[in-house]
Amino acid sequence: MSDAQVWYVSYGSNMSRTRLATYIAGGRPRGAVTTYVGARDATLPVHDVPVVLPGRLYFAGESANWGGGVAFYDHDAPGPTEARAYLITAEQFADVAAQEMFRIPEPGDPLEEVVMNGLETGRHEAGPGHYETLIEVGRRDGLPMLTFTAPHGFDAVPHTRPTPAYLAMLAEGLRESRNWSAAQVEAYFARVIAP
Repeated sequence: MSDAQVWYVSYGSNMSRTRLATYIAGGRPRGAVTTYVGARDATLPVHDVPVVLPGRLYFAGESANWGGGVAFYDHDAPGPTEARAYLITAEQFADVAAQEMFRIPEPGDPLEEVVMNGLETGRHEAGPGHYETLIEVGRRDGLPMLTFTAPHGFDAVPHTRPTPAYLAMLAEGLRESRNWSAAQVEAYFARVIAP
């Protein structure tokens, strides 16, 4: 077990603290079809901050959990992207990532070692799946800020529309982390969702 801390940066449904809690403590998010086992350490984050990433948020594919488009982040495309950074342990980050990759968190997960040793090029491909590309998007308080996304970029795939249930989780996270009004949330969605 690693107590080393990292910033997990979410730009999608995990911006909602309630949604992230299902990956940490276990459970099923409101409006979703999947129940999660949770992390080996079920301690919820005690600190989080709103952040703005330089890259681009987009929606593609179809979520097995929510239906409709899935949120992805292209660090190399022009942004900005609103996000929320949670201070968690490297072990918890590996466990959240494992569940995003449809795996069960377990001791000895190679992702934990990758996180502990740092991403040599700022990027690590754990596999070809939706959230199997780890990216270091910056540093805060001397700690790495990490997110995961797909290996494809903004221009590489057709874009699809997210479902209302999925957008509700994103909206909840934007309101919690930024105190945004409904109008501000809608304006953001209008900018990032393809017509």
